[in-house]
Amino acid sequence: MGTNYYLRKSICDKCDRYDELHVGKSSAGWHFSLHIIPELGINDLESWKKHFVGNKIFDEYGDEITPEQMICVITERSWNREDVPDAKFLRENSAEIGLNGLLAHGYSPYRRAVRTDGTYDLIGGDFS
Repeated sequence: MGTNYYLRKSICDKCDRYDELHVGKSSAGWHFSLHIIPELGINDLESWKKHFVGNKIFDEYGDEITPEQMICVITERSWNREDVPDAKFLRENSAEIGLNGLLAHGYSPYRRAVRTDGTYDLIGGDFS
């Protein structure tokens, strides 16, 4: 189970139209999947923080969250994991042991993932 987050920008005050960017996905027990969009100059969390200013952030259910809340969702993560996943599970899920009991995104030919020193990974490409 996961929750996607979106940044809405260029919101029209007359018709409520907007442009939307996918910020990333929060999945239980995993590092946050921070979506990088190099063609827009969004390559890391600092790039996203600049985009948060003056725009609105929503989760996939339509609930608005503040930039501060979004940063907490990304950077203040932990999981009370009772078992350490075995090598087979990690391999099958392209996962690695991450920080604070979380799983991190490992190498996959289908996903561009870069580990950070925090509780989020930089992920390029399409999300589901």
